[in-house]
Amino acid sequence: MTGETMKVLVTGGAGFIGSAVVRHLVGGLGVAVVNLDKLTYAGNLDSLEPVAEKPLYRFERVDVCDGRELRRVFDEHRPDMVMHLAAESHVDRSIDGPGAFIRTNVTGTYMLFEACLDYWRRLEGEAWERFRILHVSTDEVYGSLGPVGRFDEDNPYRPNSPYAASKAAADHLVRAWHNTYGLPVIVSNCSNNYGPYQFPEKLIPLMIISGLEGKPLPVYGSGDNIRDWLYVEDHAEALWRVLNQGRIGETYLIGGRAERTNIEVVKTISALLDELLPDSPHVPHDSLISFVEDRPGHDKRYAVDDGKVRKELGWRPHEDFEANLRKTVGWYLENRAWWERVRSGGYRGERLGLGGGGLQKSADDPSCSGLQIDGDSCGNVMSRPHSGIHMRGSKLR
Repeated sequence: MTGETMKVLVTGGAGFIGSAVVRHLVGGLGVAVVNLDKLTYAGNLDSLEPVAEKPLYRFERVDVCDGRELRRVFDEHRPDMVMHLAAESHVDRSIDGPGAFIRTNVTGTYMLFEACLDYWRRLEGEAWERFRILHVSTDEVYGSLGPVGRFDEDNPYRPNSPYAASKAAADHLVRAWHNTYGLPVIVSNCSNNYGPYQFPEKLIPLMIISGLEGKPLPVYGSGDNIRDWLYVEDHAEALWRVLNQGRIGETYLIGGRAERTNIEVVKTISALLDELLPDSPHVPHDSLISFVEDRPGHDKRYAVDDGKVRKELGWRPHEDFEANLRKTVGWYLENRAWWERVRSGGYRGERLGLGGGGLQKSADDPSCSGLQIDGDSCGNVMSRPHSGIHMRGSKLR
């Protein structure tokens, strides 16, 4: 775009990964960003304080399920590209209340892609050629691995939790809108993220904060479940490369090549707290570790083969897991005000995901209220006929 500033619509830009993407684009690359976020419990505008006053940044408080508002945002801001990160993402919460995950991750993706299709078809010339969408997903759609091997882009989908199933459904919608209507999309699937500004229900920030406060460090089962850890700022850089350099219709797996058991992660955090807080009354922090009942349907191991994104796009993490975990622990030590404000919103570190919630969530669940597939609550983009198909790129795989 000669002489112009690229403008990207980022959905879910107040969340953990989304805010890292917005900070990278606006603060690091000078890209204009429209951040579309509903601001649910995990959305936090404090995470965007470093870029909030910059002229390249705009915020729209919009539900991704609101088709009428989505169309207004597209028409008003006219983005060049879209990065779709808006999602409910915590497995334990999906076990207790799957309705919100179906609404946001499945219906929300459908609504967004209908709005994208309508907008793209009204573009002309270079703007039409330039437009593309990156749908950001998870490695959990592939299910659980045994002791060897890694997921790759051709793995079959075998989701085992309501969260993973909702993201798998969204991925399938994306594939269908590309192959059927020609919408120029790319999909990425990432491994477990960690880093600054992560909501404290997730493993790493929960262990850091609980250790600081001398509370138990709860480890599911025996702690031998394995995850591949990806530093969120490395992930943000990878997503930008995939959006700009990736091939339309392709899927890219993004990982950190940092497999660790959960108990290894917790013990490493405990050792870092001992080192950074030698005068803490809770030293040694690993004495706080407690083993608790395992999560229902807990996947044993995740690991991704990210050779495609490394070979094709030249991306790789800047530092190893230990260095990035040290930075992460240091950030939570130095930013107590941030996570205390987050916890003041209602979450106090209590155990989630013991099950039983799914049968209690139905049409009267507040997470499903106002959702009328053929009515005004979901806007009016859904009623447009899908005629005049134009194909760009390869089949999504």
